[in-house]
Amino acid sequence: MKGFDFENSGLSEKLKTVKGKAGTLSFLRLIVFFAMGGFFVLSVSDSPVWFLFFGISVVAFISLIRKYNDQKDQEAIYLALDKMNLAREKRITRKLKGLDAGVEFQEKTHPFSNDLDLFGDHSLFQLLNHTVSNKGKERLAAQIKSEFDLDQAAALRTASAELSTKSDFLQAMESIGNAFYNEEKSNAGWVNWLNTEDKSSLLISIFAFVGPIGGLALSVLAYIGIVPGAIVGVWVLIGMAFLGLVFKPLKKAAESIPSRDQLKTYRYWLAILEEEQFDSPLLKKMQAPFLTKEVKASTLFDQLDSLGLWIQNRINILYIPLNFFFWTDLFLYVKLVSWKKKHGNLVANFPAQLVEWEVMISLGAFEKEVGGKGKVITVAQGMEGKVVSHPLLEPGVAVPNDFVIDENQRIILLTGANMSGKTTFMRTLGINCVLVNLGLSPFAEEFGFSEFQLYTSMRNTDNLGESVSSFYAELSRIKQLIDRIEKGEHIFFLLDEILKGTNTEDRIAGSEALIRQVDNTKALGIISTHDIELAELEERIDSVQNYSFHSEIHDQNIDFDYKIKRGACPSFNAHKLMELMGIRFQNEK
Repeated sequence: MKGFDFENSGLSEKLKTVKGKAGTLSFLRLIVFFAMGGFFVLSVSDSPVWFLFFGISVVAFISLIRKYNDQKDQEAIYLALDKMNLAREKRITRKLKGLDAGVEFQEKTHPFSNDLDLFGDHSLFQLLNHTVSNKGKERLAAQIKSEFDLDQAAALRTASAELSTKSDFLQAMESIGNAFYNEEKSNAGWVNWLNTEDKSSLLISIFAFVGPIGGLALSVLAYIGIVPGAIVGVWVLIGMAFLGLVFKPLKKAAESIPSRDQLKTYRYWLAILEEEQFDSPLLKKMQAPFLTKEVKASTLFDQLDSLGLWIQNRINILYIPLNFFFWTDLFLYVKLVSWKKKHGNLVANFPAQLVEWEVMISLGAFEKEVGGKGKVITVAQGMEGKVVSHPLLEPGVAVPNDFVIDENQRIILLTGANMSGKTTFMRTLGINCVLVNLGLSPFAEEFGFSEFQLYTSMRNTDNLGESVSSFYAELSRIKQLIDRIEKGEHIFFLLDEILKGTNTEDRIAGSEALIRQVDNTKALGIISTHDIELAELEERIDSVQNYSFHSEIHDQNIDFDYKIKRGACPSFNAHKLMELMGIRFQNEK
């Protein structure tokens, strides 16, 4: 691979330099092009000696094109690095506006993704996503929403931790993708084409070599006057018949082979992956398919790129006469068939495998840029966390908390004043569970949980199109939870402001009934409520424990410490909040 500079310091000066070099090369290329045309005219009209200078000018022109393209590629890398620096600053400061929010991956019916700010504005996806392809985004989103698997998470954690130490590798892979990837065609189309066998007959193979030899011989003989021009015309007509045999398969190839930018992305990615050394078993396993023995994986894409360049430019005004004289389409087709037969099935697997690397780059970059750096601990039953905070809050703003839930206190009843932090705390636990399942470090000193699946019910909204009220939506979520836990599933649930859509009497009765129903299962979790009457359940049900968030009310403001405390909330603040918002309460006379 070309020796790109992936260092992101001094980008402004580097961009000026590389643009200046590209401008100079462009000017020289123009001069050589006109010289090349002049030498060709002289070689035809004056003396064949000028063909020597024409050949030299062609070589110089091609060399200048390559050097110019190298400078433009380096410029694209620098621009990508600059873009990455801006995105990195947004992630570090948690000012995520403008980053891809992944709103298309929001899913109301998912067990937990709709409630934990995994997608949308100011979401975990914005912190995590370093992918460049649609498939990469989809795979990352699927990983975020995947069922919990602690064994897989452990393997991912080792891999992402190793990648977080490879800054140069992460920067190179991401900048290449941002610089060159251009998803004009779906991967499925050209992957299917690679897996489709093209057949070449013996006749085509023979005339693929006869064409150039015969065309060259006739051109020389016609030039010196031995063969009349009419014979050359007959040669062209014969060639058109043979060229018609390969027209459709070459047209199909031209339509299927991706753009040069997309192939360039794969080629450069593979060149880096071939050279990198990994210790993680998972990373080694992911790298193994690219360590081909006979020909490097990056070279295979280089070869496909060269074939594609010729095939996709067959309607070029310079190529058409060459094709008629030398039957070059036949040679191209024979070479394409041979390449596909040897390497097509292997190369067809690479795009999907590189999508997995896009996900791993995202995980490693997250750990490097903003990762929680916490230790994942083993927990036999339940969940345990020390100094746990929310990853979407600025590190200096987030208030951490300790938390334990186990078989002795399986149901936490969480009470507290309005805006005191109940919901944020529950989301903090949920999103850290997702991070651990992704193989990432939690935002805590220590955090761990046992084998369970996460289920939440927090953002239950009405749906006019489906004639569904928010209360019915919540009941539907709770029913799904009950169905799962009564089947014996190990579930950790987070239920926020339970049954808030009905009156106080029914809400208290329904909440107590649900708690007693859950108490007879393997489920554990947190239920938040404003109904302080439910706190009495701690005395009647052994598995229920009261925790709360408090507020301190002053004349003109309310203070919150956002720290979880043992026991029920002693006071609420709704009355004072309404007063501060301008609602005047009048005493009855």
